[in-house]
Amino acid sequence: MTLEKIRIFGNPNIGVYIFANNRIALIPPVNDTNVKKKIADNLNVDVIECRVAGTNLIGILVAGNDNGLLLPRIVKDKEFEELKSLGINVNILYTNFTALGNVILTNNKKAIVHPELHDRDIDVVKKVLGVSEVVRRSIGKFVTVGSVAVINDVGGLVHPDVSDEELQELSRVLNVQLDVGTVNFGVAFIKTGLVANNYGAVVGERTTGPEIMRIIKALNIGGS
Repeated sequence: MTLEKIRIFGNPNIGVYIFANNRIALIPPVNDTNVKKKIADNLNVDVIECRVAGTNLIGILVAGNDNGLLLPRIVKDKEFEELKSLGINVNILYTNFTALGNVILTNNKKAIVHPELHDRDIDVVKKVLGVSEVVRRSIGKFVTVGSVAVINDVGGLVHPDVSDEELQELSRVLNVQLDVGTVNFGVAFIKTGLVANNYGAVVGERTTGPEIMRIIKALNIGGS
């Protein structure tokens, strides 16, 4: 597992733009081949350039894992069909929420979702993502659970305002070891500056050395 700093469109908030699982990374069209190579090499994935709902905000709008991807109801038909044609298991979640990457936190085992997500949407999430459990809850005071944490199948990094007691509870719910931290020189909304899977990670270029060390430990980067 490896980790490198990158920026997209000159922006360190890379998690806004990128979705990744252990097979693919979806990114908006970029001219920087070096960025694409760093994403591919560090995450050990195929990089696919696309847009969702006509925007570059793929990380915010898409949620998923190795089993499937959930797209918002505002996705364009052409975008949906293009991803489907690549053999990706893509499904539309017909909920009022459109920023699915912010309201769903998942790995290949469990998922935590926004407390107000409807029962029918919970059923779709569980079926498409193939997780054993979907839990409605907040993380700390935040209902946008996907924005304040990044997890893989062994660990994760969570917003620093989460208490030790809640951190233990979240670790139990997700069946991974969690730690608190920040990205991009003190930003607590972890997703904005970190994209990770079971192989490695990329972080926003403003992320400091101490933050990177915390990320490496929390996600077991370079571990067995």
